[in-house]
Amino acid sequence: MSPDPSLLPLQREGDGWRLAVDPAKPFGALVGGEGWACELRASELQALCHGVAVLVRQHSAMADQLMAEESITISHESCGLWLELCGTAACWSLRFLLEPEADRGCEGAWSVQASPQLAMALQQLEDSGQLPA
Repeated sequence: MSPDPSLLPLQREGDGWRLAVDPAKPFGALVGGEGWACELRASELQALCHGVAVLVRQHSAMADQLMAEESITISHESCGLWLELCGTAACWSLRFLLEPEADRGCEGAWSVQASPQLAMALQQLEDSGQLPA
């Protein structure tokens, strides 16, 4: 019998971003960028996946209404996680703030080059059913 794929560790990374998921650990995910990384609980990873998807959809819906040099900032907040997408119709970056819970909080950002790649990896993770419960 093969192991349940939702319980297998997963690691993806690219230039300026990293995503690692190991459901066997208490902090089942690690997200990172240039020079930083943060461990997340399963619920925080779910909020990150959902929030980034919401921001990307909102940006896509508005992108054709923006002039080439016009900038937009969109934010989303859920489950103690604040996210922001900032950029133009052609390129954008992401940043997040994990509200301090007890003695733990985290803040990070991804570059214009890394943000779309990370958003795609998060979407693939969500679509695959491999998000830790």
